Amino acid sequence: MIRVVLWDVDNTLLDFHAAENAAVRKCFEIFDLGPCTDEMIRTYSAVNVRYWEKLERGEMTKREILVNRFREFFSMFGVDPDAAERFNDEYQYRLGDTIVFFPGAMETVAALRDRVRQYGVTNGTRIAQERKLKLSGLGEALDRVFISEDVGYEKPDIRYFQRVFSAIGDCPREEIMIVGDSLTSDMLGGVNAGIVTCWFNPGGKKNTAGLPIDHEIGALSQVLTLL
Repeated sequence: MIRVVLWDVDNTLLDFHAAENAAVRKCFEIFDLGPCTDEMIRTYSAVNVRYWEKLERGEMTKREILVNRFREFFSMFGVDPDAAERFNDEYQYRLGDTIVFFPGAMETVAALRDRVRQYGVTNGTRIAQERKLKLSGLGEALDRVFISEDVGYEKPDIRYFQRVFSAIGDCPREEIMIVGDSLTSDMLGGVNAGIVTCWFNPGGKKNTAGLPIDHEIGALSQVLTLL
């Protein structure tokens, strides 16, 4: 029986790509960098994923990946890389401006409120996540949100999960389930931590990581059926 659900935030409860798209375009306007095309957004998104994977593997610090992703992206499109640090600072704030829920996200969280304890687990930056949680209402809907900057470690580091477990109190690992979209962050972290894993995979991707995942869902409402 599951008593605790750990929800990933970006690209699980909230559509991160919608926020990313809007934030990058807004920052291009603010910094007067000219038009930001769909191709540029797609390129940035791919670069961004690659840098976050470096963070998950412990190859870079968070500040390094946040700034260097924009340095690389700018260099690819003839934008001054020296603007990367200031651009990133503004971008973090603007990420919280756009709130788009995945279908059934808030409804599922609401339906589970009296049945299980629910916590957010996120590697997103504090400034971005605090704005998202406030504007979306998730900050109040969830029992607590563990932002990696506050925890001191990033998913999938086992130490991140150990600190979460310590904070939420004694609960058998088999009664804790993590729901998330990322194989390299959420699912790997869940496997390493010895908890139940639920991969949110609406796009029907293949499990290229070869992880032993307990459940795979294409819609968040399916969590209600699992529990």
